[in-house]
Amino acid sequence: MDWSSVTAEDLVDALREVDWSTPPRPVSEFFSRFTAPRSYSKWTSRLKCNLYYYRTNYFILIMFILGMGFLRKPVSILAAFSTGLSIAFLNDSFAVTFNEKVTRTVRQFSPHLAAKMRPPLRPVIRGRPSSKRSIHICGRPRWVFVVLFSVVSCFLWMTSCSLLTVLWALLVGLLATLLHASFRTPNLKARLNTFREEFRAISPSKSSS
Repeated sequence: MDWSSVTAEDLVDALREVDWSTPPRPVSEFFSRFTAPRSYSKWTSRLKCNLYYYRTNYFILIMFILGMGFLRKPVSILAAFSTGLSIAFLNDSFAVTFNEKVTRTVRQFSPHLAAKMRPPLRPVIRGRPSSKRSIHICGRPRWVFVVLFSVVSCFLWMTSCSLLTVLWALLVGLLATLLHASFRTPNLKARLNTFREEFRAISPSKSSS
């Protein structure tokens, strides 16, 4: 993949649709080799490649910094967890997997309730199901849970500590992510992994056409 031609919007869409259930990259690989980019184009290409490849590591890093910043305040840890969950719900793969696991668990105790938690059927247009997919969680649109956990996390942040402290901790986490993604040299494994994920994303569309 030529990362120099990938826009920020394309990167955001890819991070939203890609599977986030994969385990983080090993620590030895995460802190392996660092070099300064030779040009602005090399820097932007490296930044986008690392943000995609080490996405799970960066997510854990930001949540860890938020948690460490408020280690003496258990409510803040719950707030960091709620914030991470609200962000994770924006990813299609996580939302679908979460919905399936919750529905499967509820079905063991109440099949009737589990049936109500099924997502609504896709509309049929000219004899074919609509290609536009709407993600549902527990029978409700995804945005309901995103807003719900966002409000809960904001309330927990406000009651546990000052908002300025939260912003500083988040800024440190984002800055650490930016510095690592800027100076971590993409290895061959990262490029091959990107090609494989790109191929898996393209293959279904080719087979269906």
